[in-house]
Amino acid sequence: MAKSFTTTIGGSKVELPGTIRTIREALAPELVDAFIEDVEDAGPDEVPGVLARWALRTPQAHDPGEEEQVARILDGDTSGLVYADEGDECGSAG
Repeated sequence: MAKSFTTTIGGSKVELPGTIRTIREALAPELVDAFIEDVEDAGPDEVPGVLARWALRTPQAHDPGEEEQVARILDGDTSGLVYADEGDECGSAG
């Protein structure tokens, strides 16, 4: 079985940790307890999905450009934002 996950983020191939230990070590300290609880409560068929979901929360999965986009939107700059429903009169993104 693979010891890592590979995904594409922002057009670049990213290798993510793929074991309980390496994911736990890569997570921010405030997330570790929730991760351990999630893994311990997962059924055998759920473990790969749980590990993949948490691996995506590690710093390797972080897209630096995404942080800039979020900051811009929080500052009120919604230029370039594409709405899910172009007929949405309220301008909501969902």
